[in-house]
Amino acid sequence: MHARLDRDTSNCSIARTLEVVGEKWTILILREVWYGSSRFSDFERVLGCPRNLLAARLRMLVEEGILVTETYKEPGSRSRPKYVITPKGVDLVPAVMGLLQWGDRYRADPEGPAVLTRHRGCGARVDTRIRCERGHAVPAEDIESVPGPAFRLRPAE
Repeated sequence: MHARLDRDTSNCSIARTLEVVGEKWTILILREVWYGSSRFSDFERVLGCPRNLLAARLRMLVEEGILVTETYKEPGSRSRPKYVITPKGVDLVPAVMGLLQWGDRYRADPEGPAVLTRHRGCGARVDTRIRCERGHAVPAEDIESVPGPAFRLRPAE
């Protein structure tokens, strides 16, 4: 048996993560949260997502602890929920930024990216890089995958 090919893939963190955020509208909602949107009407206006899908995706993000709702009230209006990102949601920033960076490189408009991401502190462009726990930049070809504590082989057939 070859461990890489005969492993039990039912215990995969990538697959479980995609069950939560692997749908287009979910990623686009997160993008809009990072761009400053927080109200249902804001998401609906900018995304053009069908209301029922938008409501379902927002509900799922709240159930998963990626967003929380807080109540706000504009003068003369009833109270409404707004959506606020949690630390668990902030941990998704590198993944979404990676998609943005890849898209800017390979799928941007011929004139260039629609949005630039900059470090508020110094104005330099932000990018995603892979680093090890000791701070070394790690190119893709130097990443190795080894069995972890939950590694399992598929049952013999």
